[in-house]
Amino acid sequence: MRPEIWFAFVATTLFISATPGPNMLLMLSHGTRYGWRATLATMAGALTGLALLFTLSAFGLAAILAASATLFLIMKLVGAAYLVYLGVQCWRAGESLALPQAKSDASWSRYRTGLTVALSNPKAILFAGAFLPQFIDPHLPQGHQWVVLLSTFFVIESVWQVAYAAGGTQLANWLRHPGRVRLFNRGCGGAFFAVGGVLALARR
Repeated sequence: MRPEIWFAFVATTLFISATPGPNMLLMLSHGTRYGWRATLATMAGALTGLALLFTLSAFGLAAILAASATLFLIMKLVGAAYLVYLGVQCWRAGESLALPQAKSDASWSRYRTGLTVALSNPKAILFAGAFLPQFIDPHLPQGHQWVVLLSTFFVIESVWQVAYAAGGTQLANWLRHPGRVRLFNRGCGGAFFAVGGVLALARR
């Protein structure tokens, strides 16, 4: 892979990964509630979900989603519904950082939440199918290029997830006042509602 292509990919991915979305919003929320170390389980789930989506994309699911309006609609509505569900949990938390009806003290529960949020976003499949191939040189061996691009993507994505979780951990110190906790929960709930709405209205 030519260095200039790789640098262009790094610059673009840094911007795309940093943009707040379902995964980063979840890292911020969990980082605030459980600390960044406990949120590593959430990150592992989200990264596993992205790896699965990229694998499905490699087997042609991105092309199927691009061609099937019905399948894309079903997937995005399911994803939007799950984000709204997370928003309701945050909204109902009131003045507590503990989420109602969620055993979030367990690593497996946090891992499962991260995995579900990542898998609930069909736009990630289209991202893998439409964005990554633009940086592949068809005249060079394919395997090495994919390894470089995917490794780079996951390193950048992991760094941003840690940054958001760490930011949430710092925010927790400011939230010791009960009124601020309620404001944070309402803000997170509203953000999940908004992201879910954007996903539901998103076009292919």
